[in-house]
Amino acid sequence: MKPRHHLYLDETLTEQLEAFARKPGGSKSAIVSAALRAYFLRQGAREVDDLLKVRLDRISNQLARIERDGQVLLESFALLVRYFLNVTPPLGEDDKAGRALGRDRFHAFVDQVGRRVAAGNRTLNPEGEQ
Repeated sequence: MKPRHHLYLDETLTEQLEAFARKPGGSKSAIVSAALRAYFLRQGAREVDDLLKVRLDRISNQLARIERDGQVLLESFALLVRYFLNVTPPLGEDDKAGRALGRDRFHAFVDQVGRRVAAGNRTLNPEGEQ
């Protein structure tokens, strides 16, 4: 058995409710029940949206910092490469020892980057400074 409720609605809502109830398969109780269900679902969804909004704002701020850090790193690297290329004279075609030394230094650099990334060390991190 369903409990009975007595509700007071303004004239406009009453006219709309009666118009919908006159349609085939419509009843005032079904319309009011569906409207209340939708209202309560929206209230629950609003609470979830409010909770997600805080988390999404935090993630957005973190992504903005990551993007800024990436831009700083890229610009720093570009300036370093430009400086290096401007001050380092090119090697001669017959300078096999110089080229071998450059190749060895490059491999040592790649190995060191790999070790630092694997260990979670950062060059600009004061705790990780070596």
